[in-house]
Amino acid sequence: MIEIEKLKFDEQGLIPAIVVDTITKKVLTLAYMNKESLKITMEKNLTCFYSRSRKELWLKGETSGNYQHVVSITADCDYDALVVEVEKDGPACHLGKDSCFHNDLYSNAELNGFSLDGLMELLKGRKKDLPQGSYTTYLFEKGVDKILKKVGEESTEVIIAGKANDKAETIYEIADLTYHVMVLMVEMGISLEEVHRELASRHVIDHKVKQEKMTK
Repeated sequence: MIEIEKLKFDEQGLIPAIVVDTITKKVLTLAYMNKESLKITMEKNLTCFYSRSRKELWLKGETSGNYQHVVSITADCDYDALVVEVEKDGPACHLGKDSCFHNDLYSNAELNGFSLDGLMELLKGRKKDLPQGSYTTYLFEKGVDKILKKVGEESTEVIIAGKANDKAETIYEIADLTYHVMVLMVEMGISLEEVHRELASRHVIDHKVKQEKMTK
């Protein structure tokens, strides 16, 4: 662990802090801290920044309720920038967006490949627009009972493929199951972040159980 005194603040006494969601690893915002706000952040375990426009400290979430609970703070190799991992209570952006970084500027079509986030956005678009000829539209129009039936069918297919020890077929069926589960998530208004957080909470519990077993 390093001391605050080792950090290199700029001529205005500030250091940039990149805030990252500890669950999704999404960059939430870029803000600035001085020594006082950094100390408050570490004491309260809540992000506290220095506003360059208002020339004052501000505790994130103090007025909005969207607090950011600090998990860790890491300095870069030159000690002149910080990464702050947090668990957030709500949107990081004052516009109500999950992240302040939501304005696309450039995307490399060759390297910007598939992602679960991208698929989720596509499914949300299908539910909103219901384009004709889309299988996803068909599922949404049929409703939750049809979606649940497909989830059940695909679960069975995964079991059959796994029991046969057919790796390629199991991968194929898991992909089908994942798609239909995500359709169910959109239908029920469940986000990937909520599932991330549930899995993360189980990881913490599992880690504690392992620690307890090691001490016995």
